[in-house]
Amino acid sequence: MAKVRVHIYDVTNGTETKNRTIFCINTILYTIGFGGVFHSAVQVYGDKEWSFGFCDEEDTAVYSYPARQSKTYKYRTSLVQGKTKLNASQVKQILNELSREWTGDSYHPLSKNCNHFSDEFCARLGVPKLPGWVNRFANAGDAACEGFKNTSSQFRKAKTHFISASKAAYQLFFDVTNNVELSADSPSNSNRGGSPGVQAALLKSFSTRSLRRSSTGKWGEVEPRKQTRKKNP
Repeated sequence: MAKVRVHIYDVTNGTETKNRTIFCINTILYTIGFGGVFHSAVQVYGDKEWSFGFCDEEDTAVYSYPARQSKTYKYRTSLVQGKTKLNASQVKQILNELSREWTGDSYHPLSKNCNHFSDEFCARLGVPKLPGWVNRFANAGDAACEGFKNTSSQFRKAKTHFISASKAAYQLFFDVTNNVELSADSPSNSNRGGSPGVQAALLKSFSTRSLRRSSTGKWGEVEPRKQTRKKNP
């Protein structure tokens, strides 16, 4: 059995001013238990810690360096997650599996970052995952992005339905108007478009096509009239 430690760093790999700002924000949020912008790495069996980062290649992005001595980030604290029941050989096998699964091109700052890797590594070692505050910023950002995607998808669907309904309404109005114009061209309609008869025909035709629905399920299509046989006297 061996202790599993997770080392937490402030993500301070920008300018000096930016680094001071992030460090101060993290300190305030960490003090009240809310979280911050953190990097994490897991140490087990030996003096190295293991983490995951971004690279352009499809090769593994799992790497190691001396524990608590990252040259990229500023060390803050360490967490003891418990003891693993696995031996050193089994842990090495897990690291080989993770190295194949966690490639550089799969990295995402919100949905698949170093803290997600630490969570997965701890889970396979049989110890608890990281406290929620370590990766809270990334999880909140990922949830916000997912919500935006869902809203955008619903908007696109509503837009599609609206366009379809508009086309159907336009086709209905065009058919009705065309039929009325043909009626208005007959010899009995000398006052074209302005006579009460034409207006009444337009209203009646439009109302009939709008309110009646055929068996095909499409609006504006009048069902064929049933033919009735005249009874012989």
